Amino acid sequence: MHIEWESQPYASAVTDALIIYLFDKDERLEGMVAELDKLTGGKLKALIESGELTGKPLETVLLHFPAGLSAKRLLLIGAGKPEKFRRADLRRIASVAARYLKGRGAKNIVFLAREGQRSAADAQAVAEGLISGEFESDKYRARKEPVKGIERVSLAGWNAGDRKEIEAAITRGKNIAESQNFGRDLINEPSNYLTPAILAERAQAMARETSLGVEVLDEKRIAELKMGAILGVAQGSAEPPRVIVLTYTPAKERPGAPVLGLIGKAITFDTGGISIKPANGMEKMKYDMGGGGTMLSVMRALALVKPAVKVIAVIMSAENMPGSRAQKPGDVKIAMSGKSIEVINTDAEGRMVLADGITYARQLGATHLIDAATLTGAIEVALGVFNVGAFGQPREYLDRFLAAAKDAGEKMWPMPLDDEYEEGIQSTIADIRNTGSGRGGGAITAAWFLKEFAEEMPWIHLDIAATCWNDDAKPWAAKGPTGIAVRTIVDFAMSL
Repeated sequence: MHIEWESQPYASAVTDALIIYLFDKDERLEGMVAELDKLTGGKLKALIESGELTGKPLETVLLHFPAGLSAKRLLLIGAGKPEKFRRADLRRIASVAARYLKGRGAKNIVFLAREGQRSAADAQAVAEGLISGEFESDKYRARKEPVKGIERVSLAGWNAGDRKEIEAAITRGKNIAESQNFGRDLINEPSNYLTPAILAERAQAMARETSLGVEVLDEKRIAELKMGAILGVAQGSAEPPRVIVLTYTPAKERPGAPVLGLIGKAITFDTGGISIKPANGMEKMKYDMGGGGTMLSVMRALALVKPAVKVIAVIMSAENMPGSRAQKPGDVKIAMSGKSIEVINTDAEGRMVLADGITYARQLGATHLIDAATLTGAIEVALGVFNVGAFGQPREYLDRFLAAAKDAGEKMWPMPLDDEYEEGIQSTIADIRNTGSGRGGGAITAAWFLKEFAEEMPWIHLDIAATCWNDDAKPWAAKGPTGIAVRTIVDFAMSL
């Protein structure tokens, strides 16, 4: 999809569709809405008076061959209450427009900015929404003819004097959203097409395309580094584990500048191991590499937007299978840090691979850490499917990250790490156990387990288990991977 800044008046734009969004108070017909109503001979006012056009969030009304416009169609999308409207809503509206029109044969469209939403950041949000809305999860479905998407989008209504800034913002938005879709495609891959070794190959290819540094550790090198936690998880599978290390180095490194370490859980399939999961829904466990896919997306985006901070990503990839050599409940594993871990439940494998990843990122020079993982079902019990569970230390570091999440339009909620929860991971035979004792607080004890390896370093843990996957298609997104947290981590890295 090509996205460009449009200079000509929107009324004379020859296009398959012109898109405008309306608020639920636009019955007053002011500004651009009044202008459009006049051009179309009062069509908007008539639709509002009939109740067909209310402005409620994401409502869609399509007019064919509207009088007064050169566009073949006019798509009206509801934007809800103006006092509640945020940039995230603008991004979602753009996604709705892309998904709605591509199924109706539109090849080129014009997206019209309204008064109050004409900044460079708004243009970036629209570009992100358009690209994100194009993603589909039906890669392996047989078709007689390929479905063609929207080829060209023009953004109209922005001030001509801001052209360079707007064009740069559009490029930035495209780079971030295309990177997000890259990760969504990986997360959607069936595990027979995406083993740890294949994931490493895909990461290497992406790194070559974007000039990132890359190193892949095979099972021999992993053993040499004494990463006993990930080796324990992987030992029940015929597929060997891989550790993927990607490095972004800015053109000018500042002395004493932070080095951001990103750690992703990439379990390409999770049966639960000996503590096997129920069969119902197990097919979704291909998405258990969602944290790794997120961090690969972030690194691709950072290579293109070029922040002034060094970033090292460590992706920990394995399969968790119940083979004859699989680790068993009651086993003890020695992590790379030297800490001993009592395996209580083999389905608590994500925190084990992350433990070695955190230790290795620190060894490689990271001074600030962020990990992302589809870690616990308990986070859905706590927050539902609408918020990422965000843990971190110190609180100032977490608050700065949550501010970036708010700017990026991704919902994240701060979770506690009170000292009392530490008692839940104490083992009688080893340093720590891999699940909490007692009932409740499972997402928190999992985070406390990871804190044992981050120690006192600035660290954020994102539990994306409930937000990484849409069980149903939405007007703005396909069923399947969401790409959650990519925009936030990219924005946060830029702020460093």
